Amino acid sequence: MNDLKKNNNREWFEENKKRFKTQQTEVKKFFQGIMERLNTHDKIEKMKVFRIYRDIRFSKDKTPYKFNFSASFTRLGAERRGGYYVHIQPEGSFIATGFWNPEKEDLFRIRKEWEVDAIDFRRIMENHDFQKIWGSLEGEELKTAPKGFDKEDPNIDLIRKKQYIFIRRFSDKEVISPNFLGDNQ
Repeated sequence: MNDLKKNNNREWFEENKKRFKTQQTEVKKFFQGIMERLNTHDKIEKMKVFRIYRDIRFSKDKTPYKFNFSASFTRLGAERRGGYYVHIQPEGSFIATGFWNPEKEDLFRIRKEWEVDAIDFRRIMENHDFQKIWGSLEGEELKTAPKGFDKEDPNIDLIRKKQYIFIRRFSDKEVISPNFLGDNQ
């Protein structure tokens, strides 16, 4: 991927497409291994491996290729919500979990739950071991209270969120370790 980052053009990519395809096959096996491990404690409905091609139609950056491999893992249908995302990139690898862009109804339901009681969620977020692995809650948020919610609510910091995401970052050394999947279960 470092070579692609330095040579992000169609000519170079076409000359090295066979090399890319080999790496892509290995990464898909890696993502399949992640899905199998996720299914040991969760129910994953599907895995989506993202394409290498960038959508440049509305972007000022016209480089045609991403220089990462990534996949998302969707939890089982209506029974569960949220999901997982894996991003492998030199000096930028991470995994994320939570709600990236919840549907309107799900977001409203989450906010209503925070309005009623966020004690258990806060207890988890404030747990030292949890923070050591996942850090703080991330995601876009509104500047004020959403319509229908009190801006003085003690849980307004959670209610204002539009996304609920936890991210764990990894060094290149961790990612290329032969035990990466086993070490980070």
